Amino acid sequence: VAPPGRRRIYSNTGFDVLGDELSAAAGMPATAYLAESVAAPLGMGRTELRGSIAKDAWSTVEDLAHFARELLAPTLVTPETLAEAVTEQFPGLAGVVPGLGSYDPNPWGLGFELKGTKSPHWTAPSGSPRTFGHFGGAGTFLWVDPGAGIACGCLTDRDFGDWSREAWPALADAVLGDFSS
Repeated sequence: VAPPGRRRIYSNTGFDVLGDELSAAAGMPATAYLAESVAAPLGMGRTELRGSIAKDAWSTVEDLAHFARELLAPTLVTPETLAEAVTEQFPGLAGVVPGLGSYDPNPWGLGFELKGTKSPHWTAPSGSPRTFGHFGGAGTFLWVDPGAGIACGCLTDRDFGDWSREAWPALADAVLGDFSS
């Protein structure tokens, strides 16, 4: 659609390529690496990858909370690694957030969407521009607002759509309002 480095385009295929690279670097399938090196150390015993690294993870709210705690206060990865993951890569690119629309700029880190100045957005309108996270077509999300020290996740059995574009920002604002110190 566009040459590399010109436009931000979300790509499940790109995540699948990342999974292949992870498998090659780890010397084991990405499913095994994620189970042994991420899920197990974080106590995420009911989380599994059932296919594509881009879209086929299955989990529980309890396990998602374990992952959220890791993103708020890293113990498995170094703080420097997490900082790099939530730093905008290829700054200033415009692009599309699937299901939400075009943004200029459209900041992304390494796998995480960065809220930045995007509006409207699927996270809290009142949240920090440093908020980062990811959502999926299955209607699930996880965001972290490092300024507030709060994370919020949702697992559903309803595909992403109009309901989520309306409900998620309101929920996120309520969470920040109720739990911010």
